[in-house]
Amino acid sequence: GVDLADGSCAHPTIHGRGSPLLPANHVTMSKGTGLVHTAPAHGMEDYSVASHHQLPTDCLVDEGGFFTEAAGPKLQNKNVLEEGNEAVIQMLRAAGSLLKEEKYVHSYPYDWRTKKPIIIRASKQWFVNTANVKAAAQEAVKKVKVIPTSAVNRMLEMLDRRTFWCISRQRCWGVP
Repeated sequence: GVDLADGSCAHPTIHGRGSPLLPANHVTMSKGTGLVHTAPAHGMEDYSVASHHQLPTDCLVDEGGFFTEAAGPKLQNKNVLEEGNEAVIQMLRAAGSLLKEEKYVHSYPYDWRTKKPIIIRASKQWFVNTANVKAAAQEAVKKVKVIPTSAVNRMLEMLDRRTFWCISRQRCWGVP
């Protein structure tokens, strides 16, 4: 991996676009080269790697799980977990870039209500003053009757360790 770090590969489906080979702490030599392909808009580890290397966090997937116009006409409006996946395979095959294809059961997180996979994607957020939110949250927790009472201390400790706060309207209120 060290010999390949800071190199780049030609993008397999977008002519003229390069993809950097990046070192990442969450990829180990025991699982590969220690280098990672990254999808900055689709996971915390990838986002962290992209942020460290000042890469854009473009998201090519909309709220419904469909490729956007930015993904190109061959993928636009295709569901990423269904026909979009097959379209990508066909694009790789046509470009002569498909080295191997095999079925793999991915360990996606699942929605507790629908039992369907959740696609993690970046979106704009409102970030707020961490100190003010932390203090207000800790005071609010102290006013809540918690059973067992020992859980209050764990909650306060968790709030104290929290580094980022974001107000989000993306979830339905009242769901875990």
